[in-house]
Amino acid sequence: MKSDKIEKTNAEWRKQLTPEQYRVLRQQGTERPFASELNKVHEHGFFKCAACAKELFSSDAKFDSGTGWPSFYQPISNEAVETKVDKSFFSTRTEVLCERCGGHLGHVFDDGPEPTGLRYCMNGAAMKFEKQP
Repeated sequence: MKSDKIEKTNAEWRKQLTPEQYRVLRQQGTERPFASELNKVHEHGFFKCAACAKELFSSDAKFDSGTGWPSFYQPISNEAVETKVDKSFFSTRTEVLCERCGGHLGHVFDDGPEPTGLRYCMNGAAMKFEKQP
């Protein structure tokens, strides 16, 4: 089976991404809360990785967590994202990465709504929205 993984050098990512996208996706940065226009998106569509355009989340799973970051209770599929342990900032969290390009998307927490009880707290700078009819 052919892999669709994307690997680029830091220089290639810097050329492709805005400075804020690069800081978030490639340097595990976090945007300011309430800074993303994606917080206000309530139309039907898909949230895709800003680096590689992989579909990550459906608007059907989006909810207002009150945290200031776009939040979802599940990814579009189990293959859309990967997770890994993040022990930065004196705590242990679960980091969420794009499965295709490895870009940092945000973190997942276990304080979300049903049906999963999860809150995928994503950086808007890491995603783009594609409206669907």
